Amino acid sequence: MKKNKRIGKMLELVMHGIFLVLGLITVGCVLLITVYLVISGIPAIRRIGLFPFLFNKTWASTAATPSFGLLPFILTSIYGTAGAISLGVPVGFFTAVYLAKMAKPSVRAIMQSAVSMLSGIPSVVYGLVGMLILVPGIRRLFNVPDGSSLLAAIIVLSIMILPSIIKVSVTALEAVPKEYEDASLALGATPVETYFRVSVPAAKSGIAAAVVLGVGRAIGEAMAVMMVSGNVPNMPSLFQSVRFLTTAVASEMSYSSGLQQQALFSIALVLFLFIMLINAALNFFLKREKEG
Repeated sequence: MKKNKRIGKMLELVMHGIFLVLGLITVGCVLLITVYLVISGIPAIRRIGLFPFLFNKTWASTAATPSFGLLPFILTSIYGTAGAISLGVPVGFFTAVYLAKMAKPSVRAIMQSAVSMLSGIPSVVYGLVGMLILVPGIRRLFNVPDGSSLLAAIIVLSIMILPSIIKVSVTALEAVPKEYEDASLALGATPVETYFRVSVPAAKSGIAAAVVLGVGRAIGEAMAVMMVSGNVPNMPSLFQSVRFLTTAVASEMSYSSGLQQQALFSIALVLFLFIMLINAALNFFLKREKEG
């Protein structure tokens, strides 16, 4: 008996050690990526200057007199992410409420399968469908010279973030104790009032986490955005071809060298810090809301 207990404790210690090592490997990967981006991105910022690099409106990396200005890319990424969140979050949220609380089992099974399929579609397929259907549709509907635009990128991104928002929100809503809803119904509230005044507030942390995932997916997407946005370094306008931070790196890295390559690493560093700041801010507000 004592021998079995000793073996059990040893196995437990071994498993704790394995989990600790795996956790340290994960943290080490994040630190390695951070250090590599800092080391690779700082030289270009030093040569160009931080203020001109971030706020210059012109990007001409292959010109005889090169110019490296990130302002169009930064604003495009902000506007594109904000637009995608503005469209995707309401659709994803109401879909999640319907699936978690209102849908019949048969309808729910079909819709959840569709959402799962949506999450498994490769980015290049989203981009291809956007090029063949969405871009020509925008050109004809709004009578613009080219449908490859910020609007097309926003629509594609809003569709791409739906699975993350819906799945996480459904899980959060299903985790709300049924006793909360029963008490609300017993007090005379209608089912819809109960869902939106009891279930949703109780699941707000999980729903907010879904929004954070959606923001990360939207701001980090490259392939689909490159295919529908036109990939031209213009200042952002809804019906104009634009370039995002991610697509700036992806489109030029293959033939870059010297200062141009260093500048692309600097873009990656700016994007990395940008995502970290957004996540940190959202997590701060979530924690503050939870404590309050």
